[in-house]
Amino acid sequence: MEATTARRILLRPARFVLIVALSISFVPMIGCLESTFNLANDSRLPKWVTLPRGVTRADVSITLNYYTSLGGDDATVVLRERGGKTISEVTGKMKCHSSFASYPAYEVVVVNGIAEVVEHKKMEPVFYITDDPSIKKMLFAANPACE
Repeated sequence: MEATTARRILLRPARFVLIVALSISFVPMIGCLESTFNLANDSRLPKWVTLPRGVTRADVSITLNYYTSLGGDDATVVLRERGGKTISEVTGKMKCHSSFASYPAYEVVVVNGIAEVVEHKKMEPVFYITDDPSIKKMLFAANPACE
């Protein structure tokens, strides 16, 4: 009886370690949410977002989530009705960025092969899509992998 009890006591930590190891192993696949931003009302829609028929820009909100994982930095763009119901969600890659040590800061996000330059004008949970050719030139000149 004592050997069986001792075996049970020893197996409990082993099960716990196995569960923790399995849980941690999924984190690199999913990634860790780094930050979340909402598209400014006065910004144009990203090209990756298509509004359903009969829906206007005023009817929706768009959220940009940055994730960090071992496979690289990911971005998820979520289109929602004003009530919060998700209409669509797309995932892409963060290709390159300017320094976030000062603002404005810029990030090139590619979704389905379409690159957009995301602008963070100041430290706030808001983002803009910029078409400024001088910004694109500066980003792409600093890092040809951005294109």
